[in-house]
Amino acid sequence: MTFADLGLSEKLLQAVEAAGYTQPTPIQEQAIPAVLMMKDLIGIAQTGTGKTASFVLPMIDVLEHGRRRARMPRSLILEPTRELAAQVAENFEKYGANHDLKMALLIGGVQMGDQLKALDEGVDVLIATPGRLMDLFERGKIMLNGCELLVIDEADRMLDMGFIPDIEFICDKLPTTRQTMLFSATMPPVIKKLADKFLTNPKQIEVSRAASTNENIAQFKVLMTPRKKKEALRWFLRNDNVNTAIVFSNKKTTVRDLAKDLKKHGFKVGEIHGDMDQSSRIAELDLFKSGEINILAASDVAARGLDIKGVSHVFNFDTPWHPDDYVHRIGRTGRAGASGRAFTFVTSADAEAIANVEKLTGMVIPLYAPAKPAPKAEEAAQEQSAPEQTKPAPREPKKSRPGRSGKDAPAKKAAEPVRAKEEPAVRKVSDKVAEPRRNYREDRDPPSAPGEWNGPVPGFLDVSAT
Repeated sequence: MTFADLGLSEKLLQAVEAAGYTQPTPIQEQAIPAVLMMKDLIGIAQTGTGKTASFVLPMIDVLEHGRRRARMPRSLILEPTRELAAQVAENFEKYGANHDLKMALLIGGVQMGDQLKALDEGVDVLIATPGRLMDLFERGKIMLNGCELLVIDEADRMLDMGFIPDIEFICDKLPTTRQTMLFSATMPPVIKKLADKFLTNPKQIEVSRAASTNENIAQFKVLMTPRKKKEALRWFLRNDNVNTAIVFSNKKTTVRDLAKDLKKHGFKVGEIHGDMDQSSRIAELDLFKSGEINILAASDVAARGLDIKGVSHVFNFDTPWHPDDYVHRIGRTGRAGASGRAFTFVTSADAEAIANVEKLTGMVIPLYAPAKPAPKAEEAAQEQSAPEQTKPAPREPKKSRPGRSGKDAPAKKAAEPVRAKEEPAVRKVSDKVAEPRRNYREDRDPPSAPGEWNGPVPGFLDVSAT
């Protein structure tokens, strides 16, 4: 099936082709015709499935005909974070290049003057976060009674962030005769209740089991103590063929500390977290997308919905507190059919958290255990050519010294060999001689010992997550 088979206009097909896409994803195949038929829609899909284009593309064609009015947007898209809202705006600009549609982005951290100016001129598409939209609505700067189409994106994330009351308030202010689409990776009872209240006879699409993880992502957990985390991360970044990577932490302070540590060790790294203003966050993302930096330390503000091509690795420096966040974090890699790798660092304190992740995803995440490195050729040759150690020859008996009288000592005494001093008793415990410990360097092969995992940092398996 091609995009032309879905009923999209010729102008839109040209924009899609220019963007480099030829075949729709499963959710796009099912969602686009339903939206064009003006049906309400519930889309359950994990991240990275092409969900955004499944509503952006048909909306452009639906909104092509109509008249804009000041402060009365014709359609509204609600996103939980600024980054997601900005990404949807980029999609509208890319796919709507051949259409005369006006769009406004209503998010926090940006000067309100430009946003109000765009609203005063009239917009076809308003992309907003609930907080900023509620702020302008209560000030009387925006009217919602002209909205013909509503999209609630990442509904489960909205629930996690406490936006459900705001969404219910906004929906009550919209016209009852509208088209509504709701997208979510999971469908908890609260979201199901929201859908039942505000959607009319919706078509439900589910392209994969809720909370499932992408089959293209190789997932591993690495057991270690908290002190080994930074050292382990640096080893993986140097030794696992990392192209670009996102490193997730649970706390903003950890994100800042990680970025500082990685920079100190020569990595090209940026950071993104909730304490940064919007312009700084966008600047860091642009550097990451352009390749000027290839590692991004991030809090969960960046976990959902960011579509960055070519992310080869995701590292959960902290095991996520909420199992849903695990699915969305690792979904930053393995996108659009590409393969990816995801590593989760697990300490003894994370036993319950990783168990919840495995319960939600329905899989036991395998332990990372790289193959034992082969000995170097020179070392092997030295071992083979080394002569077998032999016991030292016994000492010759010492001649007896002449006494004061000038006569020799008795013969029996002179012939008796002198015994060597005995070693301390503790040395008799084992005949083996301990080998000198090799100094560990991150850029060499990982150390190993019999019965232990030969990972990058000694002591990874000192704790258990079970």
